Amino acid sequence: MTAIAGLIYDGKVYIGGDSAGVDKYDVVVRKDTKVFRVKDFIFGYTSSFRMGQLIRFSFVPPQHDPDVDAYEYMCTLFVEELRKCLKDGGYAKIDNNVEEGGQFLVGYKGCLFDIQSDFQVGETVYGYNACGCGMNYILGSLYTSEKCGVKDPMARIEMALSAAEEFSGGVRGPFNFEILEY
Repeated sequence: MTAIAGLIYDGKVYIGGDSAGVDKYDVVVRKDTKVFRVKDFIFGYTSSFRMGQLIRFSFVPPQHDPDVDAYEYMCTLFVEELRKCLKDGGYAKIDNNVEEGGQFLVGYKGCLFDIQSDFQVGETVYGYNACGCGMNYILGSLYTSEKCGVKDPMARIEMALSAAEEFSGGVRGPFNFEILEY
């Protein structure tokens, strides 16, 4: 359960997220945020608070060779170091020789990446993305606000998270935000 919204606007990456901790039918509002900064990256995660804690406090992003574009770096060095961090922290699961982590959005170098549970790295053509149980509400809201000419990126993300909170039982404020300027 979760609602994470990401948006690229005017050379900046914006990520916002909710505060719900959900276990079946139980919801608790958590103090530890699902949106945070690590060096030159911003993250917004779903899946597990433990995964988020490992990324936030243990993950050390590898050096990025300036001759390698951001997407290739994310697909190779970044993901390999992330897998190691999650494995060393006892979070990554291996079932039938398939390694699995969790899902999160990452802002880096003016790009918004979606890391899936199988460690694939995605980038949409829309300039925005979402993850968590509120994902579809967020995507619908971001699409509509863009088509209606709403320019303010923070207003768009706040509206999207509010829509997810209104219609999903697994989303709760307060909402937390990070902005990464490239």
